[in-house]
Amino acid sequence: MRLQKYMALCGVAARRKCEEIIAAGRVTVNGRIVTEMGTQVEESDAVCVDGVRIAPEAHKRYILYHKPAGEVTTVSDEKGRETVMDRFRDFPVRLYPVGRLDYDSEGLLLLTNDGELAQRLTHPSCEVDKVYLVRVTGNPPNEAIDKLRRGVFMEGDERRTYPADVRVVRDESLYSDILVTIHEGRNRQVRRMFDAVGHKVLLLRRVRFGPLELGGLRRGEWRELSEEEVARLREM
Repeated sequence: MRLQKYMALCGVAARRKCEEIIAAGRVTVNGRIVTEMGTQVEESDAVCVDGVRIAPEAHKRYILYHKPAGEVTTVSDEKGRETVMDRFRDFPVRLYPVGRLDYDSEGLLLLTNDGELAQRLTHPSCEVDKVYLVRVTGNPPNEAIDKLRRGVFMEGDERRTYPADVRVVRDESLYSDILVTIHEGRNRQVRRMFDAVGHKVLLLRRVRFGPLELGGLRRGEWRELSEEEVARLREM
């Protein structure tokens, strides 16, 4: 088995992140530092990350968390800000977030120690639908909504966004609430999309990730996925 896949199965991180850990020289196999991605390992090999031996975790856990704004979606933060992992430091297994939510954004975040599934769900070919409730300044005209649906050029990005499903659900005098469905994952994409049509985002909440829905879960609350929900994720 390739080293990065083995690390993902052990719950270290998603495979892409495991590759970064390997490249940084933080992994040893049978006492030897390994930086080559294609290294083959077996369960009998002594694989260590930062000097700690790892092994596949038999019990996989899947957590749906309502991330509040003001938390970073990383394991640690160089600026000392609170991360989503601070909520789960005493959890019996080591969890990792699947994908990211911006520091200023809130909503549904999946965490798991199933590195293989996390890798599949975040791979661009999977095209997982992500649905956001977005509150923006003013009332975007039909022309702006149509642009978002067709795809827009965001500042600093030479590629047009893929077509999005955009639906206005509330239209007040000072703001509008809009449901946006995308399957890309560019940096701060939804905010930049609305910037491109002249409307600032006031609130951004992810309410659905693939088959998973946030429902009535309050900020900072979490629950474990049902067996049916896990099966539906695997089917993707």
